Amino acid sequence: MRTIKLGSSALEVPVIAVGCMRINSLEKPEAERFVQTALDEGANFFDHADIYGSGACEEIFADAIHMNADIREKIILQSKCGIRQGMFDFSKEHILDSVDGILKRLRTDYLDVLLLHRPDTLVEPEEVAEAFDRLESSGKVRHFGVSNQNPMQIQLLQKFVKQPLVANQLQLSITNATMITSGFNVNMENEAAVNRDGSILDFCRLNDITIQPWSPFQYGFFEGVFLGSDKFPELNQKIDEIAGKYGVSNTTIAVAWLLRHPARMQPVIGTMNIERLQDCCKASEVQLTREEWYGIYRAAGNVLP
Repeated sequence: MRTIKLGSSALEVPVIAVGCMRINSLEKPEAERFVQTALDEGANFFDHADIYGSGACEEIFADAIHMNADIREKIILQSKCGIRQGMFDFSKEHILDSVDGILKRLRTDYLDVLLLHRPDTLVEPEEVAEAFDRLESSGKVRHFGVSNQNPMQIQLLQKFVKQPLVANQLQLSITNATMITSGFNVNMENEAAVNRDGSILDFCRLNDITIQPWSPFQYGFFEGVFLGSDKFPELNQKIDEIAGKYGVSNTTIAVAWLLRHPARMQPVIGTMNIERLQDCCKASEVQLTREEWYGIYRAAGNVLP
């Protein structure tokens, strides 16, 4: 598995992150096989959140991997906090309490990475800074980041938070690529020129923040998977054509499309299917050409100006 540095940190991570949001859909033997397969593939970076299964997903993962001190040093654990029922909460108390709960459920003393999950408009960045300082000094969290935040929201945090923000989880796929599309349509009057996220792609590249694309196979907001969908015949034809050339699956090509971008992204894969997980990991070995990347982009219905 190819690796990259996570943001500005010295932490080496695989280019594929294993998302554990659906691990509670597996029986224990299935979960054990899934986690072991990920490790065998070199995908030892596991992404969690305290709201996944209301915390059950973290507990199931810890059981599935048979968490102990030896195992812990071989894996990289990331979790997220800040979403509560009907609200978002970046208060110091909530962040600290959430991390304690996460650590207990994962049966570990520390997280490699903690992300703030979705923006909280009532955030007081001074409180976030206090929470991060306490978590870092106590050894409970080693690196910090955010999720679904735009440049100004990140800069507001960075005004007070002394730790570098090393990652930003953002929705991105071949069919949900507005952060890429707006960059093509600068100074145009068409719909594609609307900058919906403050140039977050360029901002993250400029500030050494690793983008972690979530839902890399989805179109819309969890409306469905574009692979094999009759809504995207031209896209699937192009992906299948390129997959045949490389002798891999369409899943591999969809992930390779994200990895081809020079922003050095780390897609978060949410599948619980072992074969599909293996196909995702194969994308680490596929380097699409410029022509192939643009061909896929245009086949998704995107028009170059």
